[in-house]
Amino acid sequence: MSYTRSEESGKDVIMFMEPSEATTPSAEPSSSTSSSDQSAAFNPETGEINWDCPCLGGMAKPPCGDAFKEAFSCFVYSTEEPKGIECVEKFKAMQDCFRANPEVYGDQLDDDDDDDDEEDGKKDSKTEEEA
Repeated sequence: MSYTRSEESGKDVIMFMEPSEATTPSAEPSSSTSSSDQSAAFNPETGEINWDCPCLGGMAKPPCGDAFKEAFSCFVYSTEEPKGIECVEKFKAMQDCFRANPEVYGDQLDDDDDDDDEEDGKKDSKTEEEA
């Protein structure tokens, strides 16, 4: 979803688009180009990653910023199929760093734990049904 403010009428405009439209650069120049460049993590035109992008949620900052940057860069520049398959070890190292720093990354760890709990619950119910 995209949000813009019409300067002519002063009203807000919300636009919906297909994911492919969101990732493909438009041929039309836009007045909001400079602001959208600041909010994107990767600029396909320059091939650069914007580590200060709010969309990264501060993940590129210490204590695990280097591990995150290594894993994220690997994925962004991946040419393997499926995309990022060669980055698995880097993402594991990043997760290990997150677990070693729960005071900083507790929110991310809680989300991962919820997923694991749901999977464990499914496994437990299957074994009970089989018994």
